[in-house]
Amino acid sequence: MDLVMGSLTEWPQIGTELILPRSELRAGGSAGNTARLMRQLPQPTRLISAVGSDELGPWLAQQFTGLELSLQVCPGATTLSVGLMHACSERNFFTTEGHLARLSAAHVHEQLRQGGAVPAGSVALFCAPFLLPGLMPDYAGLLSAAASQGYAVALDTGWPAEGWTDAVRRDVDTWLPLCDHLLLNELEICSMAGTQDLDQAMQRLLPRLKPGATLVAKVGPRGARAWQAGEWAAHAVVPAEVFDTIGAGDAFNAGYLGARLTGASLEASLAAGCRVARTVLTHFPRSSLPAEALSNCLAPEPA
Repeated sequence: MDLVMGSLTEWPQIGTELILPRSELRAGGSAGNTARLMRQLPQPTRLISAVGSDELGPWLAQQFTGLELSLQVCPGATTLSVGLMHACSERNFFTTEGHLARLSAAHVHEQLRQGGAVPAGSVALFCAPFLLPGLMPDYAGLLSAAASQGYAVALDTGWPAEGWTDAVRRDVDTWLPLCDHLLLNELEICSMAGTQDLDQAMQRLLPRLKPGATLVAKVGPRGARAWQAGEWAAHAVVPAEVFDTIGAGDAFNAGYLGARLTGASLEASLAAGCRVARTVLTHFPRSSLPAEALSNCLAPEPA
């Protein structure tokens, strides 16, 4: 669950109280955000994840009505993330460990096996492994299992709490050869590659991926860039006034993968990802997003 609040102009003094003008409580999580948007695109989607066993677990599960769900009910409290938005457009997160720490690799393996025949061209998106300690020891095995079921594998790692240490890089290096789509933001790519130059960082990571795989760099308000099999593409975005940027990368993932599923080109898929992200981010609260708002986001832009 995400509780988004803002805006802060400065950190308050300890022991005081602030009244903030904006807030929203909503379903969150990287995979959850992307799955809910896939429902609106629309694209048939299955979500393998978890909820807590407390009173908030059923509420969270209900937010994904209309999707095929494979949710493990984990003992303990539902994970809660409080996102504080700052007037300068930056943000801070305060997140409890909660149920996500108890999502098991056995559950994911079992659900992958029970999914039945995989439609041709399907994609399995893996999100935020560093928040899922129960999956980490067998993460490469999970990616391999999805590939063996016939999925193309997409990965959005998120940010490791301990930073991009040598140990984290070694773990990720075992995942990269299994990826068909690596979807990272600029800072993640540069940190993983050990350089502040994005072009150089992408060139360092590309040889570690599966041959023919796509490396996508989400570059925030500048749009997105990508390399695939020697092909380079980019899409710039029109600036927009945005209060809540939480889930921006997840929204992009929905648009990008949704377009790839329709057979769109690399450049058109980047454009679709940016359109979905822009559409989502310019609505607050997110519950005000009309059901039909994303209906044309996968359509090619006029020439």
